[in-house]
Amino acid sequence: MVRSSILGRALKLATVPLVLASLAACASPFSADVSRFQTQLPAPSGQTFAVVADDPALAGGLEFAQYADFVEAQMERLGYVQASSPQSATMLVRFDYGVDNGRERVTTRPGFGYRDPFYSPWYSYHPVVYRGYDGYRRIGYVPYRPWGYGYHDPFFGGREVESYTVYTSGIELKIDNQATGQRLFEGKAQALSTSNRLPYLVPNLVEAMFTDFPGNSGETVRISIAPENMPVKRR
Repeated sequence: MVRSSILGRALKLATVPLVLASLAACASPFSADVSRFQTQLPAPSGQTFAVVADDPALAGGLEFAQYADFVEAQMERLGYVQASSPQSATMLVRFDYGVDNGRERVTTRPGFGYRDPFYSPWYSYHPVVYRGYDGYRRIGYVPYRPWGYGYHDPFFGGREVESYTVYTSGIELKIDNQATGQRLFEGKAQALSTSNRLPYLVPNLVEAMFTDFPGNSGETVRISIAPENMPVKRR
């Protein structure tokens, strides 16, 4: 009973780093690769804009309107004024977004024991004293009889196999001079994640797109959007 209690406490203590690692993973930044191309964007003074769907199938949808709000907020932050209608805007901001169907990834990793001799599922070990090349005495462990806690028990060694789905999401942004039809800006932001939820993905992709906007023409950068109120990182 005492041994069982000690083992239980040991397992609880051992799982603490795993729990902390899981929490750290949940708080990891959202990273996107952003490519941007531009001519000379006009200064905000006197310029108005309207966000429109680049894909006609999205036009007029409530979902598109919600995501367009994020783009509009970023344009206004830059100093541009939202027009009352697309027809009256000096610039048209064409916006598109999407996420693919995902693909499976399989990873393997060592089990709980990480080949620790005290947690091998196959052998018991006993110490052996030997002398190393440097002349100092050392202690090693060698197996001498099988034992086990079950076939590849994940708590006592073996390898764990994990399968998960990775999705590619992205947005595209194009800004045109409505009067002349001249293309002023083109940008794409793409990200890999285990989430396919557009309400989570699109706002982060928009924030990445407008980080250091409009950027250097022809340059692709990795933008990390940190959780909560932590600063944005550009790499």
